[in-house]
Amino acid sequence: MTPAQKKSAVEPLSYRWPAEWEPLDAVWVVPPHNAETWPGCLDAAAAQHAAWCDAMREVVSVRSTAEQNIATNDSWVRDFGPLFVREVDGDGRDVPGVLVAHDFRFNGWGDKYEPRPRDDAAGAAIAAAAGARFVRHEQILEGGALDTDGAGTLLTTTDCLLNPSRNNAGRAGERAAIEAQLRDALGVTRTVWLNADLPGDDTDGHVDNAARFVAPGVAVVHPAIDPAPLHAAGLEVITLPAAGPLTYDYPPDPTVPGDVGGVRPLPASYANFVIANGRVFVPTFGTAGDEAALRVLDNAMPGHTPVPVRAEHLVVGLGALHCLSMQQPAV
Repeated sequence: MTPAQKKSAVEPLSYRWPAEWEPLDAVWVVPPHNAETWPGCLDAAAAQHAAWCDAMREVVSVRSTAEQNIATNDSWVRDFGPLFVREVDGDGRDVPGVLVAHDFRFNGWGDKYEPRPRDDAAGAAIAAAAGARFVRHEQILEGGALDTDGAGTLLTTTDCLLNPSRNNAGRAGERAAIEAQLRDALGVTRTVWLNADLPGDDTDGHVDNAARFVAPGVAVVHPAIDPAPLHAAGLEVITLPAAGPLTYDYPPDPTVPGDVGGVRPLPASYANFVIANGRVFVPTFGTAGDEAALRVLDNAMPGHTPVPVRAEHLVVGLGALHCLSMQQPAV
């Protein structure tokens, strides 16, 4: 292990997690490969994923774990990949040329599925391939549970971060402890807590399906989310349209004891977009809300071009574009 990969639980440094609309060097992906995640539609999901990656390559380097020979159990790199941050100096300015990868424990969304040791170990390999200094934390945390404006404000949800299946969530003082950990690792100075457990979501309410920053002080929200905490935080709130009810007839999942399958709702959300170097890659599902969502994001993000990406097969895996990617900021 190189010095850049040495693990450290506590770092006497300050960090800043850049907003996704800041310049990116790369977007990391894991091509769909787990047939249990996309039962009956793995090939169709892989084709939609490949088309999306081709579209992103017009503006950003797309780095694949498959090309780097990094083994994974599944494709949800947003949740098990490292969070890339910038080191900042005493004046709060980014240190040139320094990229740091903060990696957290991944327990399969609260041990809902079989153990996923390759996913949990992938963060170190991704950090090494990116040339980032690696910092490992013992806290359980998924990247899809967080969204930032790059200036110290974070969106997250009580449904996920305070869920009893994560760390010691639920005990007295745990919210304050989580906020302190996020401050130390990501430079977060303010955390806005939402409730966001949407139908079909197996993550216990990840914020990237519920509410996202699109500019400093501006957030878009899924129409089923109560925006009151965002208003209370002084944020401008723009409501996205509903994607429409989507369902899928699942066979029994052999990895989940007692699962009998059946028709279930899909967590289709236009909030699960990816911002990359002047483009906004928006999941679309062949429903009436697609065009309206593109217009909302076009108006909300001047200077960015919305790009529709068909994702009705990808979302069968219970996630979409943001869940399937991790941005690497430019240094």
